[in-house]
Amino acid sequence: MPNGIFKISKPMNEPELTYTPGSQERDELKKHLARLGKSEVEIPLVIGSRKIYTGRTAKCVIPHRKDCVIGTFHMAGENEVQEAIKAALAARREWESMPWEHRAAIFLKAAEIIAGPGRSTLNAGTMLCQSKTAHQAEIDVVCELADMLRFNTYFMNEIYAEQPISARGSWNRMEYRPLEGFVLAVTPFNFTSIAGNLPTSAAIAGNVVLWKPASSAVYSSYQVMQVLQEAGLPPGVINFIPGPGNIIGEGTFSHPWFAGLHFTGSTATFQSMWLSVAKNLPNYRSYPKLVGETGGKDFVFAHPSAAIEPLVTALVRGAFEFQGQKCSAASRAYIPCSIWPEVKKRLIEEVNSIKMGDVEDFTNFMGAVIDAGAYQSIKSYIDYAKQSGQAEVICGGGCDDTVGYFVQPTVIVTTNPHFKTMVEEIFGPVLTIYVYPDES
Repeated sequence: MPNGIFKISKPMNEPELTYTPGSQERDELKKHLARLGKSEVEIPLVIGSRKIYTGRTAKCVIPHRKDCVIGTFHMAGENEVQEAIKAALAARREWESMPWEHRAAIFLKAAEIIAGPGRSTLNAGTMLCQSKTAHQAEIDVVCELADMLRFNTYFMNEIYAEQPISARGSWNRMEYRPLEGFVLAVTPFNFTSIAGNLPTSAAIAGNVVLWKPASSAVYSSYQVMQVLQEAGLPPGVINFIPGPGNIIGEGTFSHPWFAGLHFTGSTATFQSMWLSVAKNLPNYRSYPKLVGETGGKDFVFAHPSAAIEPLVTALVRGAFEFQGQKCSAASRAYIPCSIWPEVKKRLIEEVNSIKMGDVEDFTNFMGAVIDAGAYQSIKSYIDYAKQSGQAEVICGGGCDDTVGYFVQPTVIVTTNPHFKTMVEEIFGPVLTIYVYPDES
């Protein structure tokens, strides 16, 4: 039996590739974009060691070319949810008793695949599935996901190694055990890295997981699942079950072995999940652990002494990278009257210079928003501002879904600091500015 005391070296952040014209990585990425864009894959559920094709399907559509389908995915129903729970619980004992360093090795290998031979395929998949530019895909599915896998295993090692002080004549020891049951991971569309992190962080610690990916990002999420399988993840540890949220939620939250939730998504959805768990508390074998990250309304507050150029750059990049579809996006800004004329001039110039279109054109700064629902929601906020006497659209404001779900980078100026677009999360390329008196 191994008796080594193992230690994982502190990771370094995965270096970002630049994809400059003529570079090897750019040529390689273009090949994979062409290959994936011309093919349509069928995506099953992965439950235990089985691939399950339910016949209840939906399409994986390229947002910037909405008539182009790159995948068809099968959806879980009530029976498949229960099968996934059984598969997870069947794998639980062996997985939690596996030496931690063996678990860690699987996810460290996955990180090497992501940063190495799988890099171009994963980048291309995220670019097509979520309409991300090469830069946005690179820092997401490759750099951030590889970092998450490496740092999570490293910090697991650190946590296990941290032990209590022992007084003379005694030996205090502490061991961590996984949750008593299964974890449900519900992941968002906007970051493939988060989609990969939510199920794997629980699994690294010895838990078994049901993974429900966002319906608009099943394609890229399945690519991550395939990497995990290639890295040696045992069957049943993570069960991949795309499907309707209400069906998966009802099947898991009512189960006595439900032990944890790992979630990223809207505030309203997370609150609804809390309520469902609360109603079922008497049925559980233990108290479930709920971890969630929800929406936001990030802001930029400029001081009268602010330098104009860095401020404008922060506004443009913060608001419009990845079409503003980040909870950290700069969705509102407070600019003092004294510098507003110059900020306005430079901001309009910069926003009007932004190129938007197909992300396979590497000169484009923006792609399309994720789907028709997002497009209509964002458009409704812009239309509201156009019709309001308290706001003015000073640049952008155009929406066109003829080819893809394109929304121009839009800047709104309002006289009301509590205006609708100042207080509600839009999750799109819309920045609302309130100009405040310096003396206030």
